[in-house]
Amino acid sequence: MSPKKATFIEQHGLWSDDERRQAEEIKRRVEAEKLRYVRLAWSDTHGYSRAKTLTVPAFLSALRVGYNIGVATTTLDSAGARVFASFTRGGGMELDEMTGSPNLTLVPDPSTFHALPWAPGVGWVLGDEYFNDGRPFHFAARALLRQALRKLQAHGYGSSIGTEIEWYLLRVADAHLSDDNIGAPGTRGRPIRTFPAEPGYHYHSESNMDLMQGVFDALGDASDALGLGLRSIENEWGPGQVECTFAPRGALEAADNAFLFRTATRQICRRLGTFATFMSRPALKGFYASGWHLHQSLVDAVSGKNLLAPHQRGEPLSALGLHYLAGILHHAVPSTAFATPTVNGYRRFRANSLAPDRAGWANDNRGAMIRVLGGVDDPATRLENRAGEPAANPYLYILSQVVTGLAGIEAKLDPPPADDAPYAAERPLLPKSLPQALDALDQEPLFRRALGDIFVDYFVKLKRSEWTRYQRWAEETGAAPQSEEPSEWEQNEYFDFF
Repeated sequence: MSPKKATFIEQHGLWSDDERRQAEEIKRRVEAEKLRYVRLAWSDTHGYSRAKTLTVPAFLSALRVGYNIGVATTTLDSAGARVFASFTRGGGMELDEMTGSPNLTLVPDPSTFHALPWAPGVGWVLGDEYFNDGRPFHFAARALLRQALRKLQAHGYGSSIGTEIEWYLLRVADAHLSDDNIGAPGTRGRPIRTFPAEPGYHYHSESNMDLMQGVFDALGDASDALGLGLRSIENEWGPGQVECTFAPRGALEAADNAFLFRTATRQICRRLGTFATFMSRPALKGFYASGWHLHQSLVDAVSGKNLLAPHQRGEPLSALGLHYLAGILHHAVPSTAFATPTVNGYRRFRANSLAPDRAGWANDNRGAMIRVLGGVDDPATRLENRAGEPAANPYLYILSQVVTGLAGIEAKLDPPPADDAPYAAERPLLPKSLPQALDALDQEPLFRRALGDIFVDYFVKLKRSEWTRYQRWAEETGAAPQSEEPSEWEQNEYFDFF
């Protein structure tokens, strides 16, 4: 009898013993829970969830050999415009392995498996992308975060992340889609019409919050079933603006949870006749910009002890924490392309708002980019980065913090003094637009060392395509590209994509 041939996962050593054990448990769950399908999902570069629905036999096969997907979603910008010449040699990237829009092998991560509570009989699992020869895919954001966390762990540190994500809940006004909703590659159709879920601008109004309680019930039940660590659902500032806060988790799990939370929220809301958008500032009357506040702590990789907490009264952070903070501030301008990766997100950066406009820090001050919270030997000591938008790719946003914070530790950087008046402090201004942020990223050696020239060049070109289409629209319509108000183009581009 000939020896059994190693599967793709075995051949390339892609799973640990624990992951193999989890895969066996998943097989039992699929049968016991009578699942009919499993969605094998992955994050594209925009942080948007892509997936294939597999039958149970196909999924069980994927647990041995992975599943083929095309690289196409990697080559498309936020409106599906093809940015790279896939069918030329090198795929428009000067990479032979990208010629002709080839297949990848998507390998399920057994630790991310769930049965979807809103879709009976359907499972869900995240996959990691590999070339068919077993090499990790260049442009897989989740793999890049893992790589950054391994470097952090080599220093003896871990990253703990808590998220606060703002978004908008609206009621659906259209009974069905029409021709106006249909777009084309590179051109989004008009998003479905909506109307507000509540009047807004009654901060934390209990009565207005109750108007949305039915949706909150469904989201809370789903979050509990999925183990996302939901802590609160809050009525925010704008009409139907909601903030969801989550308990801290390890950085990769936190990114996975944020990714799943966004796609779950959009799906659950549509099933209830409502609409969720994570677009930062919709082009609707009275809608205030939404943000994504990223809480982060550095912890001991073995014990989990918080390493940011100061040991003496009067100190804002430990010496290690100050270096970590300094690294994030020092590289804040190029990092903005990952924290705020859309044309629309830059409308948040206004003075005297709830969003920052420059790279400074302060103790418990919501005007600063980095808000320091905690105290002497407080295990909850953390940094809150307030520069992110809710449409950010969670893997790249968190990765940017890990990479820059560790750079501050390695270089023993010291932060500037805390700012008493964050909007008046002499600190580097955050980029005013997406192209400014991309120029800064393009020129930043740290990210080229940490992520590689291949990824940085790719990301910059992908996102510049977005800005070019916006600029072309502005020229054709006579709109001012730097207008204070969000445009029709942004509404079409992002409202239903995110």
